[in-house]
Amino acid sequence: MDIKRSDCEAINIELVNEILPKMPEAVLLDNLSEFFKVMGDGTRIKLLWALEQSEMCVGDLAVLLNMTKSAVSHQLKVLKTAKLVRARKIGKNVYYSLEDHHVQMVFEKALEHVCE
Repeated sequence: MDIKRSDCEAINIELVNEILPKMPEAVLLDNLSEFFKVMGDGTRIKLLWALEQSEMCVGDLAVLLNMTKSAVSHQLKVLKTAKLVRARKIGKNVYYSLEDHHVQMVFEKALEHVCE
């Protein structure tokens, strides 16, 4: 198959033909991009780090990170919408934790990468 895109021609057409069918759909890659945009905020990274350590409520997170409860709540809402954290209500308090082990693994691997 002869593949030509915009103003380029493939140098290794066999390689392009092998990889092209494996390429994820654009919508999936867009969702991945959004995931990294959410993770790309310093405050949200601090929240994720804290929640990797332990399930915590808004007030405890606010004290830990020297933030207002309102600011913490706003960022937690963004993380929850992105399915990175989950909430659990106990009495009057809402406790947050990482959504699942995938979030923890991504966070740990990224942290390991920047520490090298």
